[in-house]
This record gives sequence, structure tokens and C-alpha cells, in this order.
Amino acid sequence: MKQALWQPSAERVRNANMTRFIEFVNRKEAKQFSSYEELYGWSVENIPYFWAALWEFCEIKASRKFDTVIDDLTKMPGARWFTGAELNFAENLLRYRDDHTALIFKNETGATRKLSYAELYGAVARLATALKNAGVGRGDRVAGYLPNLPETVIAMLATASLGAIWSSCSTDFGPRGVLDRFGQIEPKVIFTVAGTYFRGKKFDCLERISAIVKELPTVERVIIVPYTETDLDIVKIPNAVLYDDFVDSGESTEVEFTQVPFEHPLYIMYSSGTTGMPKCIVHGVGGVLLQHLKDLQLHTDLKRDDVIFYFTTCGWMMWNWLVSSLATGATVLLYDGSPFYPEADALWRLAEEEAISIFGVSARYLAAIEKERVNPKQTYSLPRLRTILSTGSPLSVESFHYVYEEVKADVQLSSISGGTDLIACFALGNPLGPVHAGEIQCRGLGMKVEAFDLDGTSVIGEKGELVCTAPFPSMPICFWNDPSDRKYRAAYFEKFPNVWAHRDYVEITPGGGVIIYGRSDATLNPGGVRIGTADIYAQVECLSEIVDSLAVGQEWEGDVRIVLFVKLAEGVELTGELKERIKKTIRENTTPRHVPAKIIAVKDIPYTISMKKVELAVKHILHNEPVLNVDSLINPESLELYKNLAELQN
Repeated sequence: MKQALWQPSAERVRNANMTRFIEFVNRKEAKQFSSYEELYGWSVENIPYFWAALWEFCEIKASRKFDTVIDDLTKMPGARWFTGAELNFAENLLRYRDDHTALIFKNETGATRKLSYAELYGAVARLATALKNAGVGRGDRVAGYLPNLPETVIAMLATASLGAIWSSCSTDFGPRGVLDRFGQIEPKVIFTVAGTYFRGKKFDCLERISAIVKELPTVERVIIVPYTETDLDIVKIPNAVLYDDFVDSGESTEVEFTQVPFEHPLYIMYSSGTTGMPKCIVHGVGGVLLQHLKDLQLHTDLKRDDVIFYFTTCGWMMWNWLVSSLATGATVLLYDGSPFYPEADALWRLAEEEAISIFGVSARYLAAIEKERVNPKQTYSLPRLRTILSTGSPLSVESFHYVYEEVKADVQLSSISGGTDLIACFALGNPLGPVHAGEIQCRGLGMKVEAFDLDGTSVIGEKGELVCTAPFPSMPICFWNDPSDRKYRAAYFEKFPNVWAHRDYVEITPGGGVIIYGRSDATLNPGGVRIGTADIYAQVECLSEIVDSLAVGQEWEGDVRIVLFVKLAEGVELTGELKERIKKTIRENTTPRHVPAKIIAVKDIPYTISMKKVELAVKHILHNEPVLNVDSLINPESLELYKNLAELQN
């Protein structure tokens, strides 16, 4: 039996939203559940009853209740959810309209803004009226090329209130990356900024947006938030207007919430686009709302007195997930800038200043601050911090220990895993259960998640493909411009018919936890044995000489050999002795098959804008295959480092 790093106190269990939900289900369904495991088993074997109970427990605001929860449980994809229901996403997020703080905005320059729920509602009312006056209505696309500002949240809510569809890209994207996305969906309106800040520097956005808009003939309005500037010349940008001037055209103090069906489009999200044109993934109003409230209220235990923060750009689904916290009445903290500026501990200073209780970052961030020897426990007072969330890539065992030793001992460390494809989580935290190093606590309620071996057999305690064998409400409605659903089916249902294959390589533990070993499409196969890259990273990146690493499989002499690229700490050289120590560390802590055939030093490791390592792109380079849409990377120039390497010719 593994020793737990953390166990919730009796008081915390007693006060948890999950406990209230168990009691609610027991009353409603005449059950006697006393544990999460019992509740989870019921939720995936009685799917319609679970989702109906969640709807009632979360007090979904709807002008018309549903007739049927799901029309056909055996249909995947294609099952229809909550038929007959009419609701509005923004109305559910704006149910509170009082003086409680809704949004706190901070950026790396020290700027701070706060909006109450009443102020947020008023701002949405004015912008929604202005958008309506500009001709935006049900089904129209409104795009955001924005940093993580209050105006971004306001624009999304105003869009959703009208029954229009919101889609956003991070300002980290260059013009080509934006056009690859927005060019497919043909927006009527674009929101953007004059400039952004990052690592103490100011970056202009007007030149980029001018180039973008010229290639988007459907855009009728470009609404510019000054942000970094006060005196702007926008005459060269077609159909441009300043945000405040545009809002002044909307005089209403009330929001008219357009009621739409459960599966009406809400968001268009994008795949990373590193292996082809980004897929435009369409998510529906009701599915997003229900999944997010389940993830936030039950699995994250979010309450009204919480301050929740996630370090994210507006191009990552974690932004959408974070903003849904408004439906619970909690305070959402938005941050713009580098997480390491002006110092490596910048976000922990933020956590202390704003009394953050739920703190979310990427696994990569936690590994980086450990390397920087950041010690928040000694430097900052964090009495309200009770949950740390981590996603983006598997969280290593070392990072689990680092959090409990150097950040806070009494904190729930919730590694979570899902994706843009479902705009939610398959595996995440359980506030009633223990935390074990290297393990996600549980599978999400209502999500029939399993691990399939190569034959499609469900396995426990063995590695396999992460699949979901029953429908869930936040499955994409469709892909944009994919009328026959050909691309949609190919993305998830080609490998195992009628089963969602998520492309993660995982293990479901006997205790119900989940261990992620990396992307299954980047799984290494030396000698025909499947190896997860996360196993290698966990060993290599605990060495002080190694800042970062990336492992790929290279086809060689009728087999596959593992090539490990390492980014070295400043002043370190990749000597023969260091290579042998890397191999010895991997061999002793994993298996001989994990040991790389080649170890090569590189100056940088490629990452997507949502901070995921780009293994497949490097694999393509090694095999002289094209890499498409490099604008989806935060450091596309790094790919040049992997071309024509002499070390890989023998």
C-alpha cells in the first residue's frame, strides 16, 4: 500500500461539496453511499440518473427543463443530451449580481483591477447591447485575440448572452497561426488589444491585427482594448473602434439572455495544429456548463468564498474552465504576463497578496520553480491556500514531493488531465481521498474511463490507451466545416469503434487512481515494447545538470531506438560521464528498455503555447517529414536545432 502524501481532515471531508452531493444522491435515489468509489461506480453505471442529479444539485438556470437526459446511451458519437432544454450559458455565470468580488486582474507590471458581480453584470449588459446593435446574433462567431483581461471575460459573456459563438487565440500566436484558426470560422467581430507585456517588455499588437484583418473579409468590427497604450492611432485598421467608444453605443443596464438548446454552439476551440491544420472543435452550451460545474464544484471543491487562479492564456481550454468558476459565485483571479517576472517566485507573491485558495499551474511550471530552488513555504504566508492544481503534462513524483516539502504540507495537490477535445477533465481531484505521489486521485464522475490494451481489453494495474466507453455531455458537437463528421470520427473513434480513444498512455490503479505516461501517439516502441515518455522525463529532469528533456523514437535498422534530447543547466557540458549517469539513473529507476540509444544536447525544447512538449514535431523532423503550423509553438525557432543532426546518422 502506497503511503499517502496528504489526507483530508475530518472537517474538510464534512464540509466538502462532494459530501453534500453524496448526501443529495442518497436522498434522491434512496442510496446509502459513503465513499467516492461507490458514488463513481453508480455515476458510470447509471449515467442518465447521475447527470440529472448533477443538473438539479448545481441549480442549472433554464427557461425550459429537459424532456430526456440522453436519447441513446449506445450511440457514440451522436447521442443527444438534455433534449427540450432551453438555457443560456452567460445567464448561469451571471446568476450573482451583488458586491462580492467577481474578478481580480493583475499583471506583471503591478497593475490591479477589481470588478464586483454587479459591475461585471453591468459591463456585460452594455457590451451585449452594443454587439446586438452591431448585428451580432445567434450563431455568429465573435473572436478574441486577447490577453487574460477582464474585457476578455466580458466579451465572452456578452457573446454567449446573444447566442453567438466565442472563439479565442492567445496573443502569443503570430498572424499565420491566428489566420489558420479564425480563417476557418469566419468571425463577424474581433476583439483585440493595442499591445501586451511579457518579461518586462511591451509588444505591439496593432501591426499584427492589421495584417490579420486584411485576410478576414467577414470581419465587420475590430474592437480594440488600449491596455498598454492610451493614445492610439487605429485609422489603418479596417472597421476598427476603441472598446470604450463601442461600449458607449450600448445603453442597456439589463442583459437579454437568448435562450438556446442544450447543444447550441458556445465555443470553438482548436487542436494544437502541430501535425496539420488546426481542427476547429465546437462545444455546446449545456455540456460545457455541466462538466465545468462538476469539475469545479465537486472535484475542486470550489465555494463562494474561494479565490481561484489558473495561470493560462486565452488560447488554452483552462481559461474557459477557470472562467466557469463565476457560476459558483467565487472570485476569479486573472493574470497577464510571465510567471517568472520579475522573479521566479512571482506567482507565489501573487498567491499571498490576493489570498488565493485554489492555485492552478502547469506541471512544467512546478518542475521549473523546483529547479530554481523557489521555496514558497519559507518566503510567503499562504494560510488560505488549500488546493494546488496541475495539468498540461504528467506531474512527476519529484514534483509531488517538492510541493509538500517546499510549498505547503497541508494542501490537496490535484493533478488533473483532460483536454481541449472535451474542454474538461477525464481524471482529477477527489477532496475526500488521499494524494499519492505520481498519481491523479480519481476518474471524473460520470466519465466511464478505462485503459485498453492493444486488443481493446480493459485492464487494471497495466498500461494502456485511455478510453471513454460511454457518452458524456461535453463531447464536441462537431468539428467546424466537417459536415459528414469524417474528421471528428477519425480523431477519436477510428481506433476502437463506438469508444472514445483519447491518445493518452495511462494506467488505472487498483485503488481507482490514474497514472499518465504521456501521449500514446508519441509512445516509444523499442523492440515492440510500449514505453511512456513521462517515465524517462521523471528520471532525467531530477538531475541538477538537466533543465529539460525530450524523448522521441527514431526508426533505425528495422526497429525503433530512443533518442533523448537534453537542455543543460548553464555552464554544464554533456560529457561521456554525464551521459553514463543519465543512462544509469534511467536504468535503475525504470527498465533497461527505457535507456536511450542516443543522448544529444540541445539549447531549447519545443513547446506549444499551452506548455506541452512537442514530441511528434521533432519525430517528424528526424524522419524528414514536414512540420505544419509551427505558429502553434511558443518557440518555433527551436525546431531548427533538430534538423540534420550528425549524431543521428549512425
